[in-house]
Amino acid sequence: MRTTHITKPLEVQRKWFVIDAEGKNLGRLSTQIAHILRGKHKPTFSPSVDAGDFIIVVNAEKIVVTGRKLDQKTYVRHSGHIGKRKETSMKEMLNKKPEFVLSHAVKGMLPKNNLGRKMFEKFHCYAGPEHKHQAQQPEVLTLDI
Repeated sequence: MRTTHITKPLEVQRKWFVIDAEGKNLGRLSTQIAHILRGKHKPTFSPSVDAGDFIIVVNAEKIVVTGRKLDQKTYVRHSGHIGKRKETSMKEMLNKKPEFVLSHAVKGMLPKNNLGRKMFEKFHCYAGPEHKHQAQQPEVLTLDI
């Protein structure tokens, strides 16, 4: 009789990867990152276990967006007070906080529950080429996108 193997949280072995976002398309890059954060690239993937790896993204400010998204896409936030709804275009957001744009896209592709929030904690994004995770000895990951 064959049985389905369910990965247990203690069996998970995680790696650290560095991805250079320079010249990469925002949507295609974020789907690949979400795929790795969930652990779907591993043969031991289980939907109910966080088996993904750690991802460090550098050069988020040099990401590429196609079409007219720079002018048309907006990020909305609200303070909770009447009339305090704020809209920011993608162009402004890339100038102010370029790591937010990629983080927002990746977070939207993860599950909307406690497991998804735990997966998102393994994601680190930096606007420039430097990061502070040298001690983890991350591997450089090249994505074919």
